[in-house]
Order: sequence, then C-alpha cells, then structure tokens
Amino acid sequence: QVQLVESGGGLVQAGGSLRLSCAASGRPFSAYDIGWFRQTPGKEREFVAAIGWSGRATIYADSVRGRFTISRDNIKNTAFLQMNSLKAEETAVYYCAAHWSTGQVLAVTVGSYDYWGQGTQVTVSS
Repeated sequence: QVQLVESGGGLVQAGGSLRLSCAASGRPFSAYDIGWFRQTPGKEREFVAAIGWSGRATIYADSVRGRFTISRDNIKNTAFLQMNSLKAEETAVYYCAAHWSTGQVLAVTVGSYDYWGQGTQVTVSS
C-alpha cells in the first residue's frame, strides 16, 4: 500500500503558476504510475495528467496540454504537477493518485487508480 499527500495548492491570479507536489510513503514509489485529477463541487473528478513509473511516459488531458507538466523524482518519492497559465475555471481540488504499474498504457480513469491523496485546493482568481 502507498500513502499520498498533496501540497502546493493556494490562491493564484489567472495567468499565474503553481507547482503541486505529491509525497508518497509506503511501498516503493517507483512501482507505481501516478495520476493527477481535479474536482469541483457537483462535478465528477476529471483526469489531468499521468506519468509512468520511470518518468519517461506521460499523458495529458487536452485542456491542459502545453500548460501543465507532470514529473516525478523516484529518489525523493515525490511527483509534481507544474501548472502554468492557469485559468479561473481550473479552480478545483487537485488529487494525486497511484496504481501499481503494469508498464502498459497510462490510465486516465478514476477507477483505474487504487490509492488517493486527500487533495489540495487550487483557487484561480479572474
């Protein structure tokens, strides 16, 4: 089992940047693919980005591609989400999630992930 703790959320103006972190503990971090999701009240949790166990494979939602960058440091057991050019509609609680890596196609659905953090609030003011 792996435990995940997000940090780095906060208030930022539209057009600004934030860097989220996802610190992991428990079983070897490098065994897991990591995903970032976000959720606003009344809406389903949506996929943002994912990264494979080695960090070589990444995938992004169309809405964030080119503005967000997912990365990981397997030595520090931490994943990151660098968010640039933020928009007001991207205000949400951001979650990181993990599932045991199969080395196959990166997962983009909520149900594919077994472990979740508690989330960190990102508020983008217009």
